[in-house]
Amino acid sequence: MERRSSPEQPAQPAGRVPLAVVVVDGDGLVSHWSSGARRLFGVPREEAVGSAAADLLPVSGALAAREDVAAHPCADDLDASLSRGPSYPTAGRAHLSDARNGPLDVLWWAYPLIGPGAERLVVLLADASRVVAAPGEDGTFERVAPGFALHTDFPGAERLSERLPDILPNMGPAAGNRIVSQILELGYPVLEISRHDRVPVKPDWGVPRYLTRRAQRIDTDGRAVGIDTDERVVRSDTDERAGRAAGVPSGPAAAPDGPDLEHAAVRERLEFLNEVSGRIGSSLDLALTIREVTSAAVPRFADFAGTHLRAQVPAGEGFPEGPPDVTTVWHRVWVEHNDEPGRWDDTVPTGEAIAFPEDTPFFRCMVTGEPVLIPTIDDALGDRIATQFEKRDLRPLINGRSLLVVPLKARNVVLGFMVLLRRADREPFDDMDRATGAELAARAGLVLDNARMYNHQETVAETLQDRMLPRIERRMPGCEVATRYLPGERLGKVGGDWFDAIRLPGARTALVVGDVMGHGLNSAAMMGQLRTAVQTMAGLDLPPAQLLRGLDDLARRLGDHYLATCLYAVYDPVESELLVANAGHVPPVLVYAKDGRSELLDLPTGAPVGVGGVPFQTVRVPVSPGDRLLLCTDGLVEVRGQDIGAGLAALCESAAHPAASMDDACDAVVRALNPPGGRKDDVALLMARLGGIPRSDTATWYLDRRPQETARARALVRGVLDRWGLPEAADTAALLVGEVVTNAVRHATAGRIELRLVRADALLCEVSDGDQAAPVLLETGPDDEGGRGLLIVDRLALRWGVGRRDQGKTVWFEQALPSRSRHRSAERSAG
Repeated sequence: MERRSSPEQPAQPAGRVPLAVVVVDGDGLVSHWSSGARRLFGVPREEAVGSAAADLLPVSGALAAREDVAAHPCADDLDASLSRGPSYPTAGRAHLSDARNGPLDVLWWAYPLIGPGAERLVVLLADASRVVAAPGEDGTFERVAPGFALHTDFPGAERLSERLPDILPNMGPAAGNRIVSQILELGYPVLEISRHDRVPVKPDWGVPRYLTRRAQRIDTDGRAVGIDTDERVVRSDTDERAGRAAGVPSGPAAAPDGPDLEHAAVRERLEFLNEVSGRIGSSLDLALTIREVTSAAVPRFADFAGTHLRAQVPAGEGFPEGPPDVTTVWHRVWVEHNDEPGRWDDTVPTGEAIAFPEDTPFFRCMVTGEPVLIPTIDDALGDRIATQFEKRDLRPLINGRSLLVVPLKARNVVLGFMVLLRRADREPFDDMDRATGAELAARAGLVLDNARMYNHQETVAETLQDRMLPRIERRMPGCEVATRYLPGERLGKVGGDWFDAIRLPGARTALVVGDVMGHGLNSAAMMGQLRTAVQTMAGLDLPPAQLLRGLDDLARRLGDHYLATCLYAVYDPVESELLVANAGHVPPVLVYAKDGRSELLDLPTGAPVGVGGVPFQTVRVPVSPGDRLLLCTDGLVEVRGQDIGAGLAALCESAAHPAASMDDACDAVVRALNPPGGRKDDVALLMARLGGIPRSDTATWYLDRRPQETARARALVRGVLDRWGLPEAADTAALLVGEVVTNAVRHATAGRIELRLVRADALLCEVSDGDQAAPVLLETGPDDEGGRGLLIVDRLALRWGVGRRDQGKTVWFEQALPSRSRHRSAERSAG
């Protein structure tokens, strides 16, 4: 408290009152319960926060709206203050008969708050027995009661208003500034002594070590001294009458001894560290953890806190190696302060990457791994620090402040450091603060390292899975493909779901969806192996059932726990049919373009690959141009507690809804099957619009195994390309067809040679014969007479390959078409 003096008598510091702080939200629940409130009422913070304030403040009728009480700005009933709305503060005195710590006589101040925050009421409470009125000179007792007054009524008002945040909860600057500004506007909390004197409450957060010496000196001088270690009231008074009015006796007997002060200071710091430990590490999210760690120091321990981390930590690149040096890049990841908004933004922006010069306290801390304490940054030191940083002037921000730099370490490696500053009007950091800051940093470093490790593992898993998921072409011959992959909400967010669309010989497309059982890195790695195996076997043009049999054999060879479901379908746009085989997977949905009807395809279920001993079957499904095929994993249709049949029915219904595009159709399905509370499992979704290729865009001939057939094949190709309006592609096509047919004539041993041309998004040529031996691309010398045919094909074709048939093989290649022809082909497929 600070007593208001007469004009003849200069103002003197008169002391402080221990305050309990309670914050109540709009629902009447306690959102903050200070350590002072715990000591005053005997209720721990864990029990108080989230409970109804009316149950915790045992004032008769407290916190219950009572409209029968007359409005008065200094009412004696706390519940009456709420019934009048947030127009003005109220204060009073109450006797608590059923408090947990026994009967209490309390003084209270209530501040209704307005604005966007959750806080709706701040209540300050003090034990009235600490401030019992002393008898005056005439023998009568003076009255002590809580009230309000403008802080500008008192000498040193600016200093009082700057210290006001220290009695408020340890919250962020935005909420703290909002509360402080309203308290100053509504009136500074005071104690009214008799009818004339108003004594403002002057708080402090703790009892630093230097105060022990000061209290002992004052005691030696014979002046009245009283010290309390609550939240935080320290009397340091030279006005004996003000001391008597506050209930503190004068003389040497009033001073507690040094050890008591030391114990109080230690207890305060332990409470601070305990509170911080409960606040940080609430999540494994690295960004959130960084904000929690930084905000924990402001405003209770420091006025500014800036956290810097080595570049590898926020980037998720793993544990930093080696000691830092002048080349080490640090990222300023978060800044918290209680100065005016924006003051630090331009000079020390968040997100800046910087290497700290050698002649700075920051470099000393990160190299030694020990806290660096500078009680006061004088002008010379401030100038020296500022000169190390180009294009910015730090001096207005740091000169005159107290500096403490503490390392953030894990496993004896410095991950980063925190820069802590106190304003000049606050007691500078001392040795006890150094120890407190070091302990704060040690706990913060452990929490940050846990979040860093989780972030790194999650990054590795997601990168692995992302690299293994295919980059699918939107348009395949005769069909359009759209996909969606949605990671589940499980811890780790990575699983073994995958999809694929693979070009096959004959303008066909393989559509694949699979799901490895389990989650995590092992599942993602297994998914990559199985997906690669499917692509390899699809390139051999194996029938669907035979491909799943090969995948099953591979899974059993890889290990006992390699289990996965898989659906493999081959679409032939010329024949307008699907060949489908299933290995224990969710059946696909076919949406018919003719009438918009959708149905689940009735397929033999089969067993997951890796089980072994179960046959797989290929089913032929006729389709029409415009039909849509939808394949998905069970994460889309399975909901805990529901039968999967309900999910499959919803899948059919949502797939049948018309949509403007394939992307819109996929999004509609995902939205329709999104369960309450989100998905717990991964989802892979593949939708294909089966456009087909008209018969008029294909041409087939049968050739004899005679050398003269090569010239005939060239002539046939030129003729059909002229008929299709592609004369500019005829020369290259004739050359390539001649080389492939020549190989077939020379090496085929039985049967006739089949030549087929297909016009799609590219010109596809297939040459089939009865020979099982696949042609090989050879290196040829200048004197070699043959072996150059496939080299020409490899150079001029978009792609080429060899497919196996039941009897013989097929050599195929694709040739790029002129752009105008590709557009016409795409329009035909879309139609």
